[in-house]
Amino acid sequence: MVNPTQKTMDNIFFMLLRTAMNGEPFTANPTDDEWHSVYAEAKRQSLLGVLYSAVCRMKMPRDMALQWATEAEAISGMNQLMNKEAARLTRLFAGHGRQTAILKGQANARLYPNPLSRQPGDIDIWVEGGRENVLQLLREMGMMTGRDNAEKPTTSYHHVHLPANEQGITVEVHFRPASGNLNPLTNHRLQQWLLGRITDSCQQVEQGFNVPSLQFALVMQLAHIQRHFLSGGIGLRQVCDYYLLLQSATEEDRHEVSSNLKRFGLAHTAGALMWLLEKGLHLDKELMLCQPDNYRGEWMLREIMEGGNFGHYAKRQEQGLWRRFFLSKRRQMQLMRFDFKEMAWVEIKYWKAIIKTLPKRIRYRTLSLKDIPR
Repeated sequence: MVNPTQKTMDNIFFMLLRTAMNGEPFTANPTDDEWHSVYAEAKRQSLLGVLYSAVCRMKMPRDMALQWATEAEAISGMNQLMNKEAARLTRLFAGHGRQTAILKGQANARLYPNPLSRQPGDIDIWVEGGRENVLQLLREMGMMTGRDNAEKPTTSYHHVHLPANEQGITVEVHFRPASGNLNPLTNHRLQQWLLGRITDSCQQVEQGFNVPSLQFALVMQLAHIQRHFLSGGIGLRQVCDYYLLLQSATEEDRHEVSSNLKRFGLAHTAGALMWLLEKGLHLDKELMLCQPDNYRGEWMLREIMEGGNFGHYAKRQEQGLWRRFFLSKRRQMQLMRFDFKEMAWVEIKYWKAIIKTLPKRIRYRTLSLKDIPR
């Protein structure tokens, strides 16, 4: 049960968030302690820049105001660097005859009231050609070797993760549009649809890079939210992104996405997200993809507020190896009630990986799948 102090802080935090996102009036008068709580939560959720646009003219503790202003300015500067790098990569791949699209981060940032306020992560860029073709291109471009004494590129199911450059910018080159689902049936439909949409719908924006259609973004980012929520956690930054996508989309876009939710295995996550958007950001019902799901929505909100951005602040992350393993497995079992079909495939994939990597884990003397060199 949420105690009254925590409930008050959450209400103030979400009121500020609505002020930043859609201009709703802020009627509270926070105490100094409440301001510090709001600042701490904004940091946990990677929303310092977004909220600063709402609080910059409000009265708050001076030391915190200065710190917040400094961090907001740094976020703005990093966004400018990220936009320039995204435009450079777009030109670079175009020079090799490849169509590209910037996914998520910088494509979403341009939709915010202040396009430089969204706290950036890495650059996700889709490059046409498919897995082997794109990997060969990256080898020819010298991107697969890495720099001296630096992290080497790694390849996953859907992208190549390139190490951070001199400016601290990390790039993920996608040869598939998304990580998708673990359920192979829904994932096949999802990937085919996404590939068809991204190929036909890319357009260049004023920042100098290409973005996919809003239909594509709504489906791809819903799948991204589902994958991260079920595997570890999501934060309010992803929720804010989705709010702006729905605000920017047309009725035709929303109808197309809504009609495919069950086919793509995204219906439960969509229902939870619609509830959260309605309660947290007052999203108009006419903009929703489906009926809000109160049960799953409250579950998603609890996890977001407990775990912060991508679940990095969840208490289980602070535990030792065996305790962390137990808590993660218990969470996965509990999530069976959230989405049984998808979580069943999470378990299948996990145990397949455990068996497949047994010789390597013995060789490297580790229990963790993450500690095995790729």
